[in-house]
Amino acid sequence: MTRDRVARLELAGEVLWLLPERVAYWERRRTLLLADAHWGKAAAFRAGGIPVPGGTTGEGLRRLTGAVGESGATRILFLGDFLHARSGRAPATLATLQRWRERHPELELILIRGNHDRAAGDPPPELGIECVNEPVEEGPFLLAHHPAAGDGLYGLAGHVHPVVRLIGPARQRQRLTCFWFGPHGGILPAFGDFTGGGDIRPAPGDRVFVVAGGKVVEVSG
Repeated sequence: MTRDRVARLELAGEVLWLLPERVAYWERRRTLLLADAHWGKAAAFRAGGIPVPGGTTGEGLRRLTGAVGESGATRILFLGDFLHARSGRAPATLATLQRWRERHPELELILIRGNHDRAAGDPPPELGIECVNEPVEEGPFLLAHHPAAGDGLYGLAGHVHPVVRLIGPARQRQRLTCFWFGPHGGILPAFGDFTGGGDIRPAPGDRVFVVAGGKVVEVSG
């Protein structure tokens, strides 16, 4: 991986690499962790009569392809909200996902269902994605869509779509997508391009890594 654009994080005895594609790479398991893709959200808006631009699925998949190639991952674990809504299961969206899957048949894909997945339904079987309910215990981690921790496991989740507000020396303000890690659990950024975000309030000692300028940079420690 290009070390000047990623961040290395030791967590619960494991190594995670945080990529500006808004995914985390679990080194030992050769696994990309990805939360809140919300594929089909733009299509769902258009189905509701709201004119929003298309192309977000293709752009997201290009980022995902780049992350797979750079990391050498053999597995992708989606931490919930793979599809946004049942109305977003547009033929064009599903066809784009199917074409991407056909180009990457060797990847193991697992979806830990989130709240949007319950409404949207599981991905089509042609995508070859194993779908399971949260939480999932794997190694030192408790993997879920909704933030959770317990029994000495470190929680990794999505759902929050974390962003942090930064104030510069000249009082300029920026609101940036981020990874957020506390003492018992971490939250991954939303992978989707059309998802919005929720402001976080890190506690003292939390570690926050922002995605900016094609890099992941730690802003607290």
